Amino acid sequence: MAGKIAGEVVIVTGASSGIGAATVQELAKRGARLVLAARRADELTQMVEGITGNGGEALAVPTDVSDQAQLAQLVERAQAAYGRIDALVNNAGIGSGKALAQADIATIQRTLDVNLVAPILLTRLVLPGMLERKHGRIISVASVAAHVATEPMYSATKFGVRGFTVSLNRQLRGSGVTASVVSPGYIRTPLTAGRTMRMPGPEIIARAIASLIERPRREVIAPGYYRLPIWAEEIVPWLLDRALPRNR
Repeated sequence: MAGKIAGEVVIVTGASSGIGAATVQELAKRGARLVLAARRADELTQMVEGITGNGGEALAVPTDVSDQAQLAQLVERAQAAYGRIDALVNNAGIGSGKALAQADIATIQRTLDVNLVAPILLTRLVLPGMLERKHGRIISVASVAAHVATEPMYSATKFGVRGFTVSLNRQLRGSGVTASVVSPGYIRTPLTAGRTMRMPGPEIIARAIASLIERPRREVIAPGYYRLPIWAEEIVPWLLDRALPRNR
C-alpha cells in the first residue's frame, strides 16, 4: 500500500488513541516513517513495536504538548532520528464538559495550551526546515465546532486552529509547504465515549489526513454530512440557536 507517503517523515501528536492512533496505522500502511507523540509512553511503545514488527519505521517520543520544552525535544529527536521532518499532524486535543462559569482557571489555560498554543508552537518549530527544503505538510485537526459554535472554550480553540491553519496556508503559498485543516464531526473516540449516538470510527479522519499529505487542500470536513449544519450556521444561525442544547 506504499504510495506518495512512502518514506516521508511524519510527526503525529495525540498518537496513543482515537484519531491519532488511527492516523498512525494508516500512515504506517502507506510507508511513512513515523514519530509518535503523546503522554502515555506504554501505549506509544506498543504501537511502535507493532509497526516495526511489520517492517515499518517508528519512534516513540512521550510528550506533553502543553510543555514548550517537550515540544522542542520532540522536534530535536525526530530530526536526530530521521534527519528531517516532512509532515506534522497536529492532532492532540482535549474537550471541556463544563459551562464556562463552572470551569476553573487551570482547566481553561490547559485547554488553550493543548488545543491552540501547542499546534502553533510546534508548527513554528518545524517550518524553517520545511521551507529550506521547499517541501512540507502541516495538517491540523480542528472540528466542526470550528464552524458551528458549541462549547465556548472548545470552540474558541478550534476556531483558532482553523483560522491559524487557513491563514498560514495563504502565507506559505508558492513555498512548497502547505497547511491544511481537518474538521471532524462526532467521531467514535475516547473524547466522545459518553455519547450514545451512532458515530463513524476514527479511520475516516485518518484517511482524510493521509489524503491531505498526498494531495494538499485547504480543508476537509468529515463525515461530509456535517456540511449541512455548517451551512445552517452561516445562512440561518438562528435555527441552530434553537436546536443546540443550552448551557448546563
